[in-house]
Amino acid sequence: MGKSPPESGKAAEIMVVSLESAATRRAAFAARAVGTSLAWRFFDACTAPAPDMVIDEPAIRRNKGRPMSKGEIGCYASHFSIWQDMIARGVAQAIILEDDTVVDWAYLEPLARTDLHAEGIDYLRLYAKRPTWQRVVRRDFLQHSRAIVELVGLAYGTQGYAITLDGARRLVAHCRIVRRPIDDEMDRSWAHGLPNLALYPAPILEAAIVSDIGNSRFGPKADPLYHSARQKAWRAIERARMRMLKARRLLER
Repeated sequence: MGKSPPESGKAAEIMVVSLESAATRRAAFAARAVGTSLAWRFFDACTAPAPDMVIDEPAIRRNKGRPMSKGEIGCYASHFSIWQDMIARGVAQAIILEDDTVVDWAYLEPLARTDLHAEGIDYLRLYAKRPTWQRVVRRDFLQHSRAIVELVGLAYGTQGYAITLDGARRLVAHCRIVRRPIDDEMDRSWAHGLPNLALYPAPILEAAIVSDIGNSRFGPKADPLYHSARQKAWRAIERARMRMLKARRLLER
C-alpha cells in the first residue's frame, strides 16, 4: 500500500503537552527541536477535568486501589481535550508528544507526512514505559529495521504517539468516563477495539526529569474496593480477555 501524505501533502499536526508554567522544560524541548522542518506547538496541559469528562470515583478506586491524583486527572484531560479538538476541527492526523521527550526528528519527519489511516494505522505509540506481549505486524516501516509491533497488555506512558481522526473518535467515545489513568485506558485494546500498535525501536526517549504527575500513584493499593470479591472477579475476566486477544493474534500469523 502506498504511503501518501495526509491532506495532500500537509504534515500531521504536532502538539507538545506542557504546563503553561513549565518555562524551563519548554525551553529545553525547543532547544532539542532546533533544525526540524516540522511545525510544532505547545499545548497547554490541563489542570482540571475537560468538558464532557465524567469522573467515576468508585470505579477508579476499584481499579487502582486509590483515587487518581490531580496530576493524573490533568494528564487525562489534556489528551482527551486534544482528541476533542481534533474531532471539532476535522484534523486528519496528529502527533502528540510530552515536553520531557527526546525526539528522533529525522524519523518523525517522514512519519508526519505518512497517511497512517490509509496504512490501516489509527493509533501508533512512539514510546512505551514497560515491556509487554507483542507481535511484529510490519517490518521496515519508513526505515530499514524499524518495525511496527502490536502490544497486548499494559505498556503505560503517554510520552508520544500518532493518532488519526478515526482513532481520536474511538478514544473519545471510550474514554469519556474516567475509570483509571489515561494510559491504562488507552492500553486496553481488548475493550475499545483500537489496536495498540507501537514502533520498535522507539523514535523518542523519555528524559530523566521529575514527573509533574508525582509518585503517589506508586503507593500501595489500600482501598477496600480494590480488594473486594467483585473486583477480584473482574480482574480475572480482564486477564481472560487479554489472553483471548493474544490467542486471536497468534492465529492470525
